[in-house]
Amino acid sequence: MKHEEAISVINRLNIFRDLSEYDPTLCGTIPLGIDVEQSDLDIIMEVHRFEEFKEKIHNLYGSFENFSIKIKTIRDQQTIIANFWYEGFEFELFGQSNPVHKQYAYLHMVIEQEILKQNSKLKKDIIKLKQNGYKTEPAFCKVLGLSGDSYEALIEYGKKQSYI
Repeated sequence: MKHEEAISVINRLNIFRDLSEYDPTLCGTIPLGIDVEQSDLDIIMEVHRFEEFKEKIHNLYGSFENFSIKIKTIRDQQTIIANFWYEGFEFELFGQSNPVHKQYAYLHMVIEQEILKQNSKLKKDIIKLKQNGYKTEPAFCKVLGLSGDSYEALIEYGKKQSYI
């Protein structure tokens, strides 16, 4: 199963130990069991000193296949994103100054987990949409009939349902 493989690869990479000061947390489709072949490993972190973090990430993972790192603004938050491949898995390291439990990736995962717990039949629909090219949040919004910005709509839905 991809989840067990992913955990083994993450452990061999020592990512949680090497980056422990940033509270690394695995989010996304793999922990939810809705991953598809092209799903990556999303690890979110709380970062305050972006240049220092960028240097550390570059030193640790800069030699890996397809390594890239950039700093940009997402929803008015300075964000650092690093991508690379390791042992057949694509990694995305995502850092913002918000605590991990307040970042959208984490909140979306909590909401999506609750949705799947309430209606496990949606899992097949979500996976099918993802196999057809949908990103995770738009897939959830489609099956729930939510419109607009899917990232915001899912947060609002989670609040209304008292999931977050």
